[in-house]
Amino acid sequence: MLIAALFAVSLRAADLNIFAAASLSDALKEIARTYESASGDKLHFNLGASSLLALQIKQGAPADVFFSADEAKMDDLARAGLIVIDTRRSLLSNTLAIVVSADAGAIITAPSDLANPAIRRIALGETQTVPAGIYAKEYLQKTGLWETIAGKVIPTANVRACLAAVESGDADAGIVYRTDALISKKVKVACEVSAAEGPRISYPLAVLKASEHPDAARKFVTYLTSPEARSVFTKYGFLPARRSIE
Repeated sequence: MLIAALFAVSLRAADLNIFAAASLSDALKEIARTYESASGDKLHFNLGASSLLALQIKQGAPADVFFSADEAKMDDLARAGLIVIDTRRSLLSNTLAIVVSADAGAIITAPSDLANPAIRRIALGETQTVPAGIYAKEYLQKTGLWETIAGKVIPTANVRACLAAVESGDADAGIVYRTDALISKKVKVACEVSAAEGPRISYPLAVLKASEHPDAARKFVTYLTSPEARSVFTKYGFLPARRSIE
């Protein structure tokens, strides 16, 4: 097992600050239980919209690892010289899903149903900055729906806030990652967007140059690529990174 090889030699424990996209919350928390026990390191998660996390890092927030829900935010930090380039890797992918309330939710059988007058409020991640919202808008533009439904959009701070808006009834429908839809019992998937039809979703991660524990940060990034960690990501519905441009 990779985790045993990583920690065969006892090292002083480190406290690591992991800045990660909100959609990774459940998978990373499960991974952390195994990792902390084996390594002795303590993982502190700052979970939110990748755009906000990248801004915090640029403003000097103490971070050891950044795990983004899109390549653009990682590119931004790379241009600013803030990441250790040789640690950057694209690890995961995802797909989008249209969700409605599980309890007497709106009737949607195809994406085009979002244009129906009965659907008055559609929750999306903020479409200029939040990766889930950017991906959703890209898909809606591709299908020709964006101009029709744009006036119905309720922007949210991150994908989990988008999910919560549908759960609470504040939105009739929402577009989230499939992985987020799977963890909620209060919503149901009305339509799934296949990887072929949807945007190319990519989750890159990297160690930050300002990390106070660069060796420990590298070990954690390495562990996230291991079969043990990948099995957890798969359990929560994540897909392997798509290596080619379709």
